[in-house]
Amino acid sequence: MLVLGGWLIKDLGGVTEPGLHTVALSTLPPEAGQTYRLIEAGGPFRYPQDGTVFENREKLLPRQPSGYYHEYTVPTPGSADRGPRRLIAGDGRELYYTGDHYQTFVAVDPTK
Repeated sequence: MLVLGGWLIKDLGGVTEPGLHTVALSTLPPEAGQTYRLIEAGGPFRYPQDGTVFENREKLLPRQPSGYYHEYTVPTPGSADRGPRRLIAGDGRELYYTGDHYQTFVAVDPTK
């Protein structure tokens, strides 16, 4: 485990506790980086759902109490709605990305 800039990074470049691969934020779509910067700044967010509790119903992220995770929209160019892409931020400053609306996740290292 490593803490960089206040963000908890688990097994950089490897596999996180639940078996999720860790990727650099810079390798994700550019909109993910923009959303991350908004999270760090506290907004403003484009969608009213941004910042709402993510319940982890799929149980693909490490188990935490209700209210621990919050979701944020990563805009999808050309989409008429929010699209499928999200960043999920944990209260322990963990960061996860899904490009397929919660079917799969990767852990994100925001320092890279």
